[in-house]
Amino acid sequence: MSGSGAGETITPRQDSVLSLSRQGFHRVAYTEWGDPASAKVVFCVHGLTRQGRDFDPLAMALARRGYRVFCPDLVGRGRSDWLRDPDDYALPQYATDMTVLLARTGVKSVNWIGTSLGALVGMVVASQSASPVRRMVVNDIGPFVPHTALHRLGLNLRAMPKRLANYEAAEAYFRDVLAPFGELDDAGWRLLTEHSIRRQEDGSYRMLCDPGIARAFRPALFYNVSMWRHWDAIEAPV
Repeated sequence: MSGSGAGETITPRQDSVLSLSRQGFHRVAYTEWGDPASAKVVFCVHGLTRQGRDFDPLAMALARRGYRVFCPDLVGRGRSDWLRDPDDYALPQYATDMTVLLARTGVKSVNWIGTSLGALVGMVVASQSASPVRRMVVNDIGPFVPHTALHRLGLNLRAMPKRLANYEAAEAYFRDVLAPFGELDDAGWRLLTEHSIRRQEDGSYRMLCDPGIARAFRPALFYNVSMWRHWDAIEAPV
């Protein structure tokens, strides 16, 4: 797609890789944009309850600049499988899954764009010896996460509806809880909503996010999370 015109439509490709947890194999879905032969690879990794299609506008813009862009759905979100044991929804598993996807690309170096949880996963991957991460962009989080923030996330997760009566209710929900994303037009909210829900036989919708993710945010486990050990080991520019 190198040299694609600004107005040219770029069609994404959807696929998955098999990764391994303590309970067996699971699928990690991803959306890929751009020239599959490009050596300029970008990983865009989403936040706690989100999925890779949040990055569609950015991924399309990068693809037009000649990048090959991977937007994974972290396990338990989007089109990826849900884990059998909710205790495995943790940074070591996410980093392992992303390493499997990195191997799928066949390239020696990648650029990493991470939002919130996606940034933490990036810190883990980038801090390892001989990491393929050559540059990082992180947002909505840093190497220190106070327990008050974890408490707030836990409350939001436990309040996440298991069922939404119709599409209108779903979009209203996301317009409320994702208001900090900033000012979006109607098309933007539609994009965020459509890729976050699945229609059921009775016409209602369910979230494409495993409620089991909340297990890591039990009140008894609230404590400050320090990622400074990983942050200080990162050699790539951030």
